[in-house]
Amino acid sequence: MVVITYDHEVTSSISPARLFNAFIVNGDELIPKVLPQAVKSVEILQGDGGAGTIKVTTFGEGSQYKSVKHHVEELDKENYVYKYSIVEGDVLQDELEKISYEVHMVPSADRGSICKNKSTYFSKGNAQISQDDIKAGKEKAITIFKAVEAYIIAHPELY
Repeated sequence: MVVITYDHEVTSSISPARLFNAFIVNGDELIPKVLPQAVKSVEILQGDGGAGTIKVTTFGEGSQYKSVKHHVEELDKENYVYKYSIVEGDVLQDELEKISYEVHMVPSADRGSICKNKSTYFSKGNAQISQDDIKAGKEKAITIFKAVEAYIIAHPELY
């Protein structure tokens, strides 16, 4: 098994509490509303949204993928930490066993936040993990983040 981990940070003018509440706690409803071409729906198959929850995300027509199944490992609303893994779906192709993510939102000096992201890719056997695929996934995640951020800024009464 080959394991590749990368860290990435995105800054926002929105406080960690609002950003976490919108993006993580309410993201299953918000993201399909903001970017229906990217994410068509998110359905909980098992659980209440917290640790142990299993979800299926169905992608929109603008995506090259159909769906993924997520396993929520941690949802810490007090410390703004969210950990989950993609355990099934065409995004894993034949090379990946799973992709694990850890998102932690912390306050920034300007009263906004820093969204710290850690992604870990686990290959099947000795399969090689494409750096281009990792880069493309990172760019899509930033696009989604920025679209949700813009929506939150445009709707200060929410979250």
